[in-house]
Order: sequence, then structure tokens, then C-alpha cells
Amino acid sequence: QVQLVESGGGLVQAGGSLRLSCAASGRTFIYKMAWFRQAPGKEREFVAAFLWSGSGTYYADSVKGRFTITRDNTKNTVYLQMNSLKPEDTAVYYCAVGSGLRMKIAADYTYWGQGTQVTVSS
Repeated sequence: QVQLVESGGGLVQAGGSLRLSCAASGRTFIYKMAWFRQAPGKEREFVAAFLWSGSGTYYADSVKGRFTITRDNTKNTVYLQMNSLKPEDTAVYYCAVGSGLRMKIAADYTYWGQGTQVTVSS
């Protein structure tokens, strides 16, 4: 079992920044971690991910150059730095842990946090 707790969401004006955090506890081995988001009336969509033991990172085209996923191994915590936010970034953001090979597919992630709301006003 892995427990995930997100924090850092809030209300920000367009062009602003937020940093989301996701603290993992429980099972110590993590294969991959990711951020997804879900806007009202829309399907959950991939945002960013990385392999815990590797150096590769993956981003959705819509956030490349604006969002950065990083981690603190000592704290088992992953961060999502979001810059140049746009109203279309408004969503509930979830962190997830998984073991499948597909980085951008929600079904390949087993454990999910409760989500944190990000609202970007125009």
C-alpha cells in the first residue's frame, strides 16, 4: 500500500505560479510517479511523470515549458512547479504511483491521492 497526500493547490491569477506537493508513505519501493488532472466534465488527463529510479521525465504537450516535475528522495515527495498558469489549467490535480510501462495512461497507476484544486482566474 502507498498513501499519497497532495497539497499546494489554490486560486491564482493567469500568469501566476503554484507549486504542488505530493508526499508518499507506506511501501518504500516506487517505480513511477505522475501528476494527472481532471477538469469538470472532462476525463482525467496526464500532466507529468518520471521513473523514480531513472532520469527521464515526461510531460503533456499542453504543459511543456511551463510545468516542472521534481522530487526529493529523502522525503519521498514529488513536486509540480507550475508557471505561466492559464485558465485552462484549472482542475483537480492528482498524484499517482504505478508500476506499468505506460507513463501517460491513468490505468497504469495503482495508487492515487485525494486531489488538490487549482483554479486559475482570467
